[in-house]
Amino acid sequence: MSETETTGASYAAAGVDIEAGDRAVELMKEWVKKTQRPEVLGGLGGFAGLFDASALKRYERPLLASATDGVGTKVDIARQMGVYDTIGHDLVAMVMDDIVVCGAEPLFMTDYICVGKVHPERVAAIVKGIAEGCVLAGCALVGGETAEHPGLLGPDDFDVAGAGTGVVEADRLLGADRIRAGDVVIAMASSGLHSNGYSLVRHVLFDRAGMRLEQRVEEFGRTLGEELLEPTRIYSLDCLALTRTTEVHAFSHITGGGLAANLARVIPDGLHAAVDRSTWTPGAVFDLVGTAGRVERLELEKTLNMGVGMMAVVPADSVDVALTTLADRGVDAWVAGEITERGEHPTGATLTGDYAA
Repeated sequence: MSETETTGASYAAAGVDIEAGDRAVELMKEWVKKTQRPEVLGGLGGFAGLFDASALKRYERPLLASATDGVGTKVDIARQMGVYDTIGHDLVAMVMDDIVVCGAEPLFMTDYICVGKVHPERVAAIVKGIAEGCVLAGCALVGGETAEHPGLLGPDDFDVAGAGTGVVEADRLLGADRIRAGDVVIAMASSGLHSNGYSLVRHVLFDRAGMRLEQRVEEFGRTLGEELLEPTRIYSLDCLALTRTTEVHAFSHITGGGLAANLARVIPDGLHAAVDRSTWTPGAVFDLVGTAGRVERLELEKTLNMGVGMMAVVPADSVDVALTTLADRGVDAWVAGEITERGEHPTGATLTGDYAA
């Protein structure tokens, strides 16, 4: 018998390194601390994160909003690039920008990181990105889990997911029931692809076009990999600022399914959102994916955000204040459409016209 067959089995021999996991926790503590809100109790390392719910007493009727998400196959770009401190921004955006759609203030978040092998510095870099994203969203990172799955994932493979909670006053809940004919649709520019459609993007650019991550693309002014890793914009605090400065009827987070399908989710029966493509020009990355893969426009539009990451539906007399508020916060925004009676439109939202050159 071999030496390994005559010695007792161990967790470490099976591929799980508890000491490396403990080291990762120590490395991430300084970043988690930066996200703390006054309502958070205790520190990292407990079995559960604690949030003082007495802070909600100031609400007449507080409604808790929750969401969970991941970042899809964008993690493979991070793995290949060896860049781990931006993917967390994407995770926070996917979770907290869903929560803010109903007008809720983000409160706290937890994360789940699954790896083939714990590399403490790598895990800490991922958490650093999540913590930085939480700061941008105004929420606390109250805990999480790092799981090592040897045999199921390769030593460098990983995935991330997260769940978040927010709160909104019941009578300030945003959504379809507030929208009226004559309302205006405001688009907020995306920072790029965000975190949706990467299975299509990777297939087109790598498998079909034979491009490389280190390849410099003149239209981007940087490498393909740098463009594809551009973090998702986090709109949470921008959206909340809008609700404080003017009347807002609804938000729509433009993620999987594209602009029209996500906007339709907040349009009530009997009404229709008409969005005019000529009001903006999608970024170069969208054109590259479409051209390199000969992807039809409809397929692109139902997969990618096409340059719009969040939309707001506001009364016509709120438009000027809304655009000024967003401009003051550094958000590129514009009037992109209007709400009309449904008429013969088969869906709640459609795109019309052609994109501006």
